Amino acid sequence: MSALQQKDRVLIAVIGDEDTVTGLLLAGVGHQDGKSKPNYLIVTAKTPLPKIEEAFADFASRKDIAIILITQNVADDIRPQLDAHSAAFPTVLEIPSKESPYDASKDSVMKRIRAILGSD
Repeated sequence: MSALQQKDRVLIAVIGDEDTVTGLLLAGVGHQDGKSKPNYLIVTAKTPLPKIEEAFADFASRKDIAIILITQNVADDIRPQLDAHSAAFPTVLEIPSKESPYDASKDSVMKRIRAILGSD
């Protein structure tokens, strides 16, 4: 990837519960592209799984997103899709939510690190 392409990746996308996404939006992460597509998805108990999968696939394919933050409980719902994502950009980082603590044993990035270090 050239430096020009990396420079164009300036956004952070967020997928998670309302409190997490709202907090990050208040911190200035929110953005809408020219087609009014936001860089975030608020997931509730009523959010259908295909909508979460579609949002992740969309964020993963966008050339303006450098990082995708996803709460670990939502990441668990789309774990096969996360594990299949191997591109360096956008980087996918799992974060805790208010309702569920972070578990490093589930994190796809941590799994790859353990595999590289031979401790898996």
